[in-house]
Amino acid sequence: MFKSDLAHTNSKLNPWLVGFFAGAYPMLFYAGNNYSLVNSWGHFWFFIGFFLILPMLVAKVTGEVIQRFFGVHWRSFWLAFFGIGWFLYCLKATLLEAPHRKITLGIIIFALVYAYFFKKYHRKIMMLQGIVAFLALVPLSGQIYGNLTLSEDWKKLPDQIDQVALLQKPNIYLLQPDGLVNFSELSRGHYKYRDSSFRQYLNHNGFTHYDNFRSNYASTLSSNSALLMMKHHYYNHGNSFSEALDARESIVSENHVLNVLSNNGYQTHLISVAPYLTVNHPELGFDTANFSPKEIGYLSQGFNKRASVIDDLRERLDLWQNGDPENSEGQMTDAPQFYFIEYFNPGHIHGRKEMSLGVAGERDLWLESMERGQQTTKALIELITQRDPGALILILADHGGFVGFEYTNQIYTKTQDRDLIYSIFSSQLSIKWPDDLMPEESIDFTTSVNVFRLLFAHLSQNKSFKDFLEPDNSFVILKDNGFKGVYQYIDAQGQIDCKKIEP
Repeated sequence: MFKSDLAHTNSKLNPWLVGFFAGAYPMLFYAGNNYSLVNSWGHFWFFIGFFLILPMLVAKVTGEVIQRFFGVHWRSFWLAFFGIGWFLYCLKATLLEAPHRKITLGIIIFALVYAYFFKKYHRKIMMLQGIVAFLALVPLSGQIYGNLTLSEDWKKLPDQIDQVALLQKPNIYLLQPDGLVNFSELSRGHYKYRDSSFRQYLNHNGFTHYDNFRSNYASTLSSNSALLMMKHHYYNHGNSFSEALDARESIVSENHVLNVLSNNGYQTHLISVAPYLTVNHPELGFDTANFSPKEIGYLSQGFNKRASVIDDLRERLDLWQNGDPENSEGQMTDAPQFYFIEYFNPGHIHGRKEMSLGVAGERDLWLESMERGQQTTKALIELITQRDPGALILILADHGGFVGFEYTNQIYTKTQDRDLIYSIFSSQLSIKWPDDLMPEESIDFTTSVNVFRLLFAHLSQNKSFKDFLEPDNSFVILKDNGFKGVYQYIDAQGQIDCKKIEP
């Protein structure tokens, strides 16, 4: 009698709810913790389909089939197995980009054991799945609201530089080695790197160095969005560690730099070692990119694919110089070219405390990575100078390497240590000017937010655009006891000045 009643009770498991609760929490958890990576309509429909509709249909259809051919007992076993197995598999898929077959096998074995011994408790487990899903929905709702109410006032220009007519239109190559510190800082502070061979190499190839150059922000997205918008965003006065919610759109979809280049007839190309900048499938403002949305997928954090920026640039140069049969009837285009080439070496030290090798160990790793990045930079320079000798080449890093900290997240705790602060922001700027574009007077490149404004003023021979330079300040988000919010760390004169930026 007891076994019959138990089977009857378990047979009442609603397969629609089994499937729904199996996928709800993993979906909301992943979206809430990675909102800036998934804020596209493509992601929305993929998540609804993969995490909710698919498991609901599978649970319903297979449950009915199993009950018809094998009975109620096996139906309840299957629904419990599927309900916990899909839940754990989805969590694994959101946390780990690689397949990890051993983990998947472990999930299957655990789900079989669970279903055999604990299937009668699965409705209670579903209640727990529903509770954690609701808890995950709360912070996600806040992020969605913040995104919908996000002000774009910071993007407005104070003048008409986006309408500038460039008198000189060289092909422009922006090489961005992530986290490369300026030569002026590399030999001092926490770096103390004395090898000058890379600087000598650049000197030999005609580069001009801008010592003491630095970024305005502490991360790739925050720095590049200001760089390409030619405007400060001040982290949109954020109160957390997250980037500006639309940072990727400000970099790869629409920005003032791309508008200027497009208005002046440039073809624009994005080449990256990994699809970090396009992982949320933003609308592409560049004419081409070396990663398509199909390659990236919907459960990527931007590092699941790798490319050779050297090979991809060579391929793009072949299409430019020999003609693209599909687009230009096999003829070389006369349009000026702009290439934004991003690669991750040297990068920065490990992000979290549990991964840190300590101050000295992290410094050694960073220096090794810097040397690999130098090899990539040299290869790119040699390719460009061979194929496009009249090009304008900028080596422009996005931020510093954070050497001197034990781990990256320490930057969110207030410090007055000058060398640590400059380790965050000091970044390389070296420019190879074509002979006919060499400035008669040195251009005062100080921070990344003003690089393109100064460059466009030079190429247009219109000094009035320099009247609207952004302040050369550097900012960080702090979440320390007594120091929470956006803080200025370095003032326009390069002095340490920790001052809160009020909304």
